Amino acid sequence: MRKTFGFHGGIHPPENKHQSVRTPIADAGIPPQLIIPLSQHIGTPAGVVVTIGEHVLKGQVIAEAQGFVSVPKHAPTSGTIHAIEDRLIAHPSGHLAPCIVIVPDGKDEWIECVGTPHYETLDKVELINLIRHAGVAGMGGAGFPSSVKLSVKAGTHIETLIINGTECEPYITADDVLMRERADQIIEGAKILRYIIGPQETLIGVEDNKPEGIAALRAAAQGSGIEVVDFPTKYPSGGEKQLIEILTGKQVPSGGLPSQVGVVCQNIGSTVAIYDAVVHGRPLISRVTTVTGNAVREPQNFQALIGTPMRYLLEKAGYQPEKNRRLIMGGPMMGFTVPDIDVPIVKTTNCLLAPTEAELPTPPPAQACIRCGMCAEACPASLLPQQLFWFAQGKEFEKLEHHNLFDCIECGACSYACPSNIPLVQYYRASKAEILQLRRDHEKAEASRIRFESRQQRLEQAEAEKEAKRAARKKAAEQRAQATGGDAGEDPIQAAIARAQAKKAAQGTGDGDESELEKLEKAVVSAQKRLDTATTKLEEAKAAGSDFVEALQTGVDKTRAKLAAAEQALGVYQQSHQPEAAVEDKPPVDAAAAAIEKAMAKRQAEAAQSPAEKARADLEKLQKRLQKTQETLIQSKANGDEEKVIIALESTVVRLTEKINAAQQTLQAAEDA
Repeated sequence: MRKTFGFHGGIHPPENKHQSVRTPIADAGIPPQLIIPLSQHIGTPAGVVVTIGEHVLKGQVIAEAQGFVSVPKHAPTSGTIHAIEDRLIAHPSGHLAPCIVIVPDGKDEWIECVGTPHYETLDKVELINLIRHAGVAGMGGAGFPSSVKLSVKAGTHIETLIINGTECEPYITADDVLMRERADQIIEGAKILRYIIGPQETLIGVEDNKPEGIAALRAAAQGSGIEVVDFPTKYPSGGEKQLIEILTGKQVPSGGLPSQVGVVCQNIGSTVAIYDAVVHGRPLISRVTTVTGNAVREPQNFQALIGTPMRYLLEKAGYQPEKNRRLIMGGPMMGFTVPDIDVPIVKTTNCLLAPTEAELPTPPPAQACIRCGMCAEACPASLLPQQLFWFAQGKEFEKLEHHNLFDCIECGACSYACPSNIPLVQYYRASKAEILQLRRDHEKAEASRIRFESRQQRLEQAEAEKEAKRAARKKAAEQRAQATGGDAGEDPIQAAIARAQAKKAAQGTGDGDESELEKLEKAVVSAQKRLDTATTKLEEAKAAGSDFVEALQTGVDKTRAKLAAAEQALGVYQQSHQPEAAVEDKPPVDAAAAAIEKAMAKRQAEAAQSPAEKARADLEKLQKRLQKTQETLIQSKANGDEEKVIIALESTVVRLTEKINAAQQTLQAAEDA
């Protein structure tokens, strides 16, 4: 017999386990609707990868893991995605959470599952990834992803692998029936874990109040090198740190992990799920759940699909709602009251307890602490519950952390032992939540401060770069002025303004006259076109008896006035720029008619062109524009112009290049035709 050890504190509440182990595990079947929360474990919730109305098969991934501490979710049966929305879930807060709702089709069709019976051929990392993709998480506690537990840091030596079959919480028998009926699967799962971790010894710890389960495990473990260890029943021996101390005598340090003392723990249910994932390729889509309490006629264990509404499972056990005042998920010590009986079961739902008032009476009002010290004697973590209670009442969070509040496993032993009926665990849970929220707020504030400082630094750097470029341009302008014999003290900005004015004055002579004439002629042609269009619309409105005739008439009158003004301006310009002899010899010319005639001639010339000629002309124009823009870009870079000017020119070059490519394709098509 292996020597076992004890741990500080502990209590012996009534077990009430015999009610639910009288029958084998029953198949709960497929409910009318499945509600799968995206977060059923510690860590980041999974991300949805399906859409409403999509048909899914049993075992298909419907939400992928988001990060290292996260696991995917799978469809528990085949059916249609009915909704992706916030639903009420099993949580003491009563808050809504994102869920995927599936309406089963009744066919229960699986995806193709490929198992690996000879898992020794796989690399250990591949096996861990396989377990992660199967969605396996802790099924007896907080739901810690199993793959994270198995990913031991490099250099960490694991001496002992412990499979936790203690199930010390009253009423719960899910692990007990697994040991009785599926001992072979538990042993095979333990072998897989042993292969991944490589410990010196593998132990299965079970309390001595489960003789049938112990016998079944020992029979299945013969010749495997796996030792089944039984020890005296005491609550909460199923706590991870308490079980490690019982089996090895080692104590996990405050705030530490079991791997620091060379131990890795896994739950019985998780071990079976790992066996299914590796050997059969099946993801975690169902679990064994105990339904018990005096408010159900037939307490028993069910193999239930994840997402099954609790009401459906309770009715299978003969639920009597008139006898039940509150429904508890978990046991009477560490469980919590669910907000509604239609919330779904999740991967950590090991028990639904429906007690009567006589069976589990409402706690009486709390009285003043009498400083008896019984809570400290019962605490399995060797804490000081009385002082933690005082600090929690005063919201002295620093003192709570100094007194190792987060070592509390929330087993409820202190509350059970308290003669004043003080709900100590509730104070601890609330304080933990507040401290965690303060930490998150501090992290957000720190992240905001870092972002603000980084932004200020970027702005200052950008301003310094702009100032350096301005100084460089000024220096370059001064050097050019000196090189061309200009005044060294001349302001380069004023020099640039003078050059622009000179260029504008030059455009006002010579060829500039012809440009002005073209502008006036175009203005006349444009005004004539607008007048023709407005007149046509007016005539159509009159014929149709429209209510807009008056408004259209006003538009025609205004356009006719603009045309007259444009014709007058053109006539004045032509008379003022013709030689006197030409004015005397030639009869007066109608300026508008001449402009229209010129435009019509240009249009006829374009119409006479073949498609290929027209495409070629367009291509030549674009090429000229591109060449001119490229020259301007080169000059701007040489002059050290502002970055935004250079970016605009580069964008124009890209755009013209695209247009030239399109024009070349048009020309090629026209020539081929």
